[in-house]
Amino acid sequence: MYAIPLAPGAELRPLEPWQAPEFLAHIDRARAHTDPWIPWATYSTDLDSARATLQSYADKQAADRGRIFGIWREGTLVGGVMFVHFDAAAGTCEIGVWSEPAGEGHGLITAAARHLLTHAFTTRGLHRAEWRTTPRNTRSRAAAQRLGMTLDGTLRAHSSYRGERLDIEVWSLLAREWEREERTDRA
Repeated sequence: MYAIPLAPGAELRPLEPWQAPEFLAHIDRARAHTDPWIPWATYSTDLDSARATLQSYADKQAADRGRIFGIWREGTLVGGVMFVHFDAAAGTCEIGVWSEPAGEGHGLITAAARHLLTHAFTTRGLHRAEWRTTPRNTRSRAAAQRLGMTLDGTLRAHSSYRGERLDIEVWSLLAREWEREERTDRA
């Protein structure tokens, strides 16, 4: 197993099906905070469904179509990042993030998302990364902005959550923009 340090006492590690009990405990702590924004928070309600969520990402990883990682702070799973979609042939991916309150305010989501963007652009040679959120999810919008993403537009009434139609914003970052962002950070 490998871990990528994000900050003192915090690290990024793969999330795998065998970790379903820890993942479920985390989602139970995070549910009220993440349920409107992360679809699988709604249906990962018991050990079998939590394992199925993680297995779906293991299957995506095996097919090179997605992957999920957890963020641990002081040994406790407090959030994560994922390649919701990953298409190497098309050169595109979508990144998603989530956190329970104990994981917020420490820069962990931004640091973890930076690792995914570096992997997508530098290691895998992708051209475009997307980030989707609702206009009401101000923390997610702020993270996209911190990462240097541009708001491409809004898909009006695109998704449904508990009977309510939600707009979805599409943010993006291109490889050439990421290269400029990385050069600026190093300088």
